[in-house]
Amino acid sequence: MDRGKYLALVGGGALLGSVSTFFLLRLLQSQKRGVSQCSKNVPADLNGVEGCSISGKKNDRVVNEDLLKDEIVSEQLTRNIQFFGFESQQKVTGSYVVVIGLGGVGSHAATMLLRSGIGKLLLVDFDQVSLSSLNRHAVATRADVGISKAQCLKEYFLSVFPECQVDAKVLLYDSSTEEEILSGHPDFVLDCIDNIDTKVALLAACVRRGLKVLSATGAGARADPTRIRIADLRESTNDPLSRAVRHRLRKDHGIEGGIPVVFSLEKPKAKLLPFKGPSGEENPSDYQIIPGFRVRIIPVLGTIPAIFGQFMASYVVTELAGVHVQTEPVVNFDMDHYHTLHQRLIEHEESVYGTSTEVLIDVEEVMYIVKELWNGRSAREKHVKDVGRGMWRSVNELMLVRWDSTKPASISNLILLKFKEVDEHESRTLDDIKENEPEFYSRVTAVLKRAELDFGL
Repeated sequence: MDRGKYLALVGGGALLGSVSTFFLLRLLQSQKRGVSQCSKNVPADLNGVEGCSISGKKNDRVVNEDLLKDEIVSEQLTRNIQFFGFESQQKVTGSYVVVIGLGGVGSHAATMLLRSGIGKLLLVDFDQVSLSSLNRHAVATRADVGISKAQCLKEYFLSVFPECQVDAKVLLYDSSTEEEILSGHPDFVLDCIDNIDTKVALLAACVRRGLKVLSATGAGARADPTRIRIADLRESTNDPLSRAVRHRLRKDHGIEGGIPVVFSLEKPKAKLLPFKGPSGEENPSDYQIIPGFRVRIIPVLGTIPAIFGQFMASYVVTELAGVHVQTEPVVNFDMDHYHTLHQRLIEHEESVYGTSTEVLIDVEEVMYIVKELWNGRSAREKHVKDVGRGMWRSVNELMLVRWDSTKPASISNLILLKFKEVDEHESRTLDDIKENEPEFYSRVTAVLKRAELDFGL
């Protein structure tokens, strides 16, 4: 008897589960069909009219810092809270971030921003998920092919962190959509666009509006994740996209730098491939989703744009939390250069002080001082002037000298100067520098203090 009741209960439960699953799937399919209707018409609309905002499940909650009071949210973000501290994580959770471009880079960046607890996200892209994009997209599946990338991410995001206010727009960024996309005082804008015209317009608008922006350069045709860096746009090298963006920003908008970018020091491993139609003909204009956009194909190893996106998310989250991360500077010296600088220091010490016995550093520590502390340039240079081969050549006019002449040439008492700057520096006292150049004095002492902390001095 008991066995019969047990079997009946099991059978009933299985039947109820099947019925519930059936209706749930029908509901999800109907929602997706409604969304796809909007998404699949987008390219045609964008050629002459405008995009659309995603309908369906909507979250109108205003972003706030009280999300962490929710037990489930607090538990979901417990590792972040342990890392940043509660108050810093509140800053993250109370932030609003806009991600423009939701391909291989943008989808990974947006996903980790969400998982890190960003309270409000705006996702913007005019394009749809394609089969060929599945090798690098963060969340898309074959079932998502043909659906807008913005909607694909939004649906996934609301299942991961439903408390986040996720808005999605199927839009092409340009002057007509600038206000709609950049209004609302976002705490950060992520530029994950690969079209030069659109990229330049977005970056210039962010600078004009005083918005913090982080830009991704070319991630295609690369394979070495160890060469990915973040630095000012002026320092990005070996990247045709950032080189073109630099030129256009300077020429059209008078912007020299001040924009952080994620880029790779690696030279591209492959060239753009031409797009060919089904019958082998090559007529790019026939296949452009948006007039003026390239249709040639960039060979992409999916792991690299994913790491670009993760890099961007990490940078933004730590910035929002108020945690300063000292990224590795872009310095193109090799060990021969560091040996040369070490030898110059020894010879200079012998010339000025009559002995080199107070040189308390080796070549490895020279590398730390030159690369980590002074970023391969004179302590008197506030901004980057030489990059790439220019920096490689600049070592010919640099040398290490004591900051305080009364103390040994130690790791926390050496600055990098150009030859022509050395005599003037050594003819002055620190009191003179402090009185007449307080900003320079404070900047140098702060850098040398960092060396003391790094080496426990």
